[in-house]
Amino acid sequence: MTARAAETPERGTPVAKPAASTTGAGPGRGAEPESSPPNPERTGDGTATGPRTLLARLNTPAVRTRLGTLAGVVILAVLLWRLGTGVFVDGLRRIDGPSLLVALGIGLVTTVFSAWRWALVARGLRIRLPLAPAVADYYRALFLNAALPGGVLGDVHRAVRHGQSTGDLGRGVRSVVLERMAGQLALFVAGAVMLLTLPSPVRDDLRQTAAPAGLAVLGACAVVLALRMNRPRPSRRGRALRSALAEAREGLLSRRNGPGVLVSSVVVLAGYLAMFVLAARVAGVGATVTELLPLAVLALLAMSLPLNVGGWGPREGVAAWAFGAAGLGAGRGLTVAVVYGVLSLAASLPGVLVLVARWYAGLRAGRRTGATTAPPAPVPASHAQDAPDRAPLAPDYASLPPLEVSIEKYAPKESTRLARSSLPFSAEPSEGRPMTPESV
Repeated sequence: MTARAAETPERGTPVAKPAASTTGAGPGRGAEPESSPPNPERTGDGTATGPRTLLARLNTPAVRTRLGTLAGVVILAVLLWRLGTGVFVDGLRRIDGPSLLVALGIGLVTTVFSAWRWALVARGLRIRLPLAPAVADYYRALFLNAALPGGVLGDVHRAVRHGQSTGDLGRGVRSVVLERMAGQLALFVAGAVMLLTLPSPVRDDLRQTAAPAGLAVLGACAVVLALRMNRPRPSRRGRALRSALAEAREGLLSRRNGPGVLVSSVVVLAGYLAMFVLAARVAGVGATVTELLPLAVLALLAMSLPLNVGGWGPREGVAAWAFGAAGLGAGRGLTVAVVYGVLSLAASLPGVLVLVARWYAGLRAGRRTGATTAPPAPVPASHAQDAPDRAPLAPDYASLPPLEVSIEKYAPKESTRLARSSLPFSAEPSEGRPMTPESV
């Protein structure tokens, strides 16, 4: 009995019919129940809804960027509503040529040292990054940060382009992240020292909360360390975290990179503070430098929040509040923030030249590649008849069938073989003379 016959039931044997399915399951699928409990997280068209799906849709880079831009616009609108547009106009009117030149000089120093820090971090991650291309890429990133919403799109572009150019996107992105982290750590540490020691609107509050916050951080670190020590085997996340910490230690805290990263971070932070003091002087604020430094730190910390429009928004709000709390006037603080934003934008203008130069170089390279790879255009038959003095086209030998050459006809004779082997002169034809059977 064959396999097919074995699968076929005998005649007269009742065959059980499959249960009817209301879901339209095809052959080969198991029977499904006639009714299933309704899923509250699915709509009629099959799309999932619910808190988790809503949070997943909101937790995307595009949505976060739009929400941050919207928050920056709301902050600026509230400031305009409360303080009026006169502070903006006053800040723009006070900017002159010498202040723009000084801002360009400060921006040059901070950009070069930031690019040097980036090159050091990349070297720690075993990525080659010369200083000159790093400076150009950093200028381009600064201009994109100041011109595009979000304030970080230039750094994202810099990270992706550097990773693609080096052939390792992960390390390229991590080098930019570590470089920015070094700058933020320098700002946090120096800012905490200034806010705790220099007179500022938040000094008393910080002194009261500094000790409990420090103890809480130490306790959290002790708990995390105890949990990691009691864990018998590191998990996948633990190994990834350990690898990231090793890269951060090699890129930022190693003996070869640590001093350079520290010096560059201090110089860059000093340049940012100098730019803020310059903006205060342009705005007509007569406070001393020791009074302006804590206010500048608060404004710089507010700039790190991703709730801005090209850097505008939280900086102006915090500056207005800080200057008002320090007794210098909220309107004056908003004017200083506006002047600082304009001077920072002017300091990043060399990035426009980098963008134009890179675009023009890419355009020329594309034209050169297209000119070398474009095949020659065929001459139409009508044009060939109209121009009799033009050279005729060469025949296409590749399309012709191969010729069958008889080996016996052109085989060398026995006397020729002897002459080649015995005579001191070869019977080969000399250069420039065609070889024929008669010459052999």
